[in-house]
Amino acid sequence: MSFPGSGLAKGLAVTLRTMTKRSVTAQYPDVQPDLPPRTRGVIGLFEENCTVCMLCARECPDWCIYIDSHKETVPPAAPGGRERSRNVLDRFAIDFALCMYCGICIEVCPFDALFWSPEFEYAETDIHELTHERDKLREWMWTVPEPPALDPAAEEPKELAAARKAADKLAAQQQAEAEAAQAQAQAQAPEQESADRDRPDTPGEGT
Repeated sequence: MSFPGSGLAKGLAVTLRTMTKRSVTAQYPDVQPDLPPRTRGVIGLFEENCTVCMLCARECPDWCIYIDSHKETVPPAAPGGRERSRNVLDRFAIDFALCMYCGICIEVCPFDALFWSPEFEYAETDIHELTHERDKLREWMWTVPEPPALDPAAEEPKELAAARKAADKLAAQQQAEAEAAQAQAQAQAPEQESADRDRPDTPGEGT
């Protein structure tokens, strides 16, 4: 059975308990948030790695990536070789007004040309300014954090294990050849000393 004013008393009790607790409100923008290292803020472009394969634009579910390119003929590297053609990037833009930050474009890029940056302060008053061209995307690359250190208990990648095995095999082979050459030299040394002792002295020696 409740008495008149019990609801008010419970509310005031909650207020008193809350008043004694420390505030968890971050005074942004005076205090910058401590973001996790894998924060999805904005996407940076390392255009030197981009081969204009269009895979990111085709896989984007929002169709917010715009890429333009043209082909150029590359002269042969050696006389008598064949000319090659390569794609040259003209435009790479991302419309962040449409982007839903799924990260598919970064995951499917086979040449590591796209990276997540934790920067998120790029609000604009005009929605058209949210389309970042390749120059702006390149500037975001300077804010991309370094990759985390590898777990020391993690399994070594197969590529590194194979390369290390081949290097160890080559080092062992070179060491065996060096030891064989040294043993052969040591075996020939007594024979050379014996030949020197048996060789007759030439006239004039010892004077």
